[in-house]
Amino acid sequence: MDFWENIWNVIWVSFSIMVFFAYLIVLFQVIIDLFRDRELSGWLKVLWMIGLIFIPLITAIVYLLARGRGMADRELASRQAAQESMDNYVRSVAVPTSAEEIAKAKELLEAGAISEPEFVKLKERALASA
Repeated sequence: MDFWENIWNVIWVSFSIMVFFAYLIVLFQVIIDLFRDRELSGWLKVLWMIGLIFIPLITAIVYLLARGRGMADRELASRQAAQESMDNYVRSVAVPTSAEEIAKAKELLEAGAISEPEFVKLKERALASA
């Protein structure tokens, strides 16, 4: 009898720990979403935070029911903005390829900004750096 009681205690403690960590994850996701939302006024954010401090479980459940749909949309928008920012940064620091340099030199030649010998020199330099 004592053996089974110990096993059930271990199962109960394991389940309790799992539920506690799941609750913490939900709580932090709610807080992150709360501060990510630009449409929600500061006063409403304060009210939600007061609720999360004093009656956290009920407030988290109400938040998920009331604003749960928008959480995924705001997360997606945040990730897309971060990806776009990273892409713009990579484009700004990327070294142009030799084909791009030759194409720019060709445009300058056609526009009359450079002469044929200058174009050949730019083309040779671009091919040498490749």
